[in-house]
Amino acid sequence: MPIEALAAPGRLADLAAAGELFAPLAEEASEVMVFAYLDAGQRILGMRHARGSIDRLELPIRTIAADALAFDAAGVVMAHNHPSGDPTPSVADREATRLLARALGTLEVRLLDHLIVARSGITSFRALGLL
Repeated sequence: MPIEALAAPGRLADLAAAGELFAPLAEEASEVMVFAYLDAGQRILGMRHARGSIDRLELPIRTIAADALAFDAAGVVMAHNHPSGDPTPSVADREATRLLARALGTLEVRLLDHLIVARSGITSFRALGLL
């Protein structure tokens, strides 16, 4: 299923709902990031997609922050895929997550989770205690 076919549910109440929303990322051949902007009730206000190369993706922090402010979002869920099939967070994934969480925090927006989606499964930074 191509990324454009993602159908957003009304709410991202838990990891299962987020996993279902972002699961199609596992089939992408290049790295893709998706950001879901949520209100305080975890209802989706909007989403943004960013494409990279087969193994690299630049984190568009200014764009994410601008979107969060434009949507008046209370939280953001970030997801990206690992075309390699391994959902293990890399050092770069961990650093980017810390950087984004800090940047959003200064705007009083919470990074609720960062999911890594791969054919072999989904890894949640929140579940790993990294957020």
